[in-house]
Amino acid sequence: MKSGFVSILGRPNAGKSTLLNQLIGAKIAIVANKPQTTRTSIQGVLTLPDAQIVFLDTPGIHKADSLLTKRMMDTVRAALGERDLLLLVVDVSRKFGVEDRHAIDLIRKADTPTLLLLNKVDLLHKDKGALLPLIEQYRALHDFAGYIPISARSGDGVAELRQAIIERLPEGPAYFPPDHITDQPDRFLAAELIREKILQATREEVPHSVAVSVESWEDTPQLIRIYATIYVERSGQKGIIIGAGGAMLKNIGTLARHEMERLFGRHVYLDLHIKVQPNWRQKAGFLAALDWRTMAGADEN
Repeated sequence: MKSGFVSILGRPNAGKSTLLNQLIGAKIAIVANKPQTTRTSIQGVLTLPDAQIVFLDTPGIHKADSLLTKRMMDTVRAALGERDLLLLVVDVSRKFGVEDRHAIDLIRKADTPTLLLLNKVDLLHKDKGALLPLIEQYRALHDFAGYIPISARSGDGVAELRQAIIERLPEGPAYFPPDHITDQPDRFLAAELIREKILQATREEVPHSVAVSVESWEDTPQLIRIYATIYVERSGQKGIIIGAGGAMLKNIGTLARHEMERLFGRHVYLDLHIKVQPNWRQKAGFLAALDWRTMAGADEN
């Protein structure tokens, strides 16, 4: 039996959460074409007949400019400790940038074997030769344990990646039961799905200013009743999310509810409200209340 802990790192929008979902074979991390979609570490557990891999998805590596983003970067640094393997995900369609150099600096300090994952190779239109200069650029900066082209979106190369990870893990026990796939409670997953639909539906400054908290959760065998609050920083953002005649909010709620029903396997009643919480990204108490460990709560029946 092989087992171990693996952290997934990279700059914003590199495809880390999409990769985690592919590796696990289930959606446990929200996905949106927006930077800073992932705000906390998300654990995903893959159990195979001969191995158990505990993955940790992390926020994108970026320059922190608020208390929220500073905490996100603290999460990234914490994910580097006591790992058996690191996965650095890079987007091959984007030029090498400051965030990439910062990622390599963090990896050097961790002194942990790291696989370089060249993601989004499907965007190269079969011109795989374009990967060679990028690989050489990274090879000159760090001695990676391997270089693996993948497409997290299509799944190309993911099976080979799983095998490469298993080969580099130590022998050890299974740390979780076979049916355990994530440490995120259902309340947090529901809040994240609501936030995902907002990220996908809105533009400009709104996505970064949105937080979601599940205030009440009523669980019955046939139905889950979820009452959630969407927080924004300004009244104008509230109007954008509500939309003309409430159409935007209704659409967000419908999309989130349908995905929750697929995830939880039951009918869902979803009640959404919006509140303005000025400057919430700089308020320690508010950020603490949004943490999934706090949000777990005691389910109401």
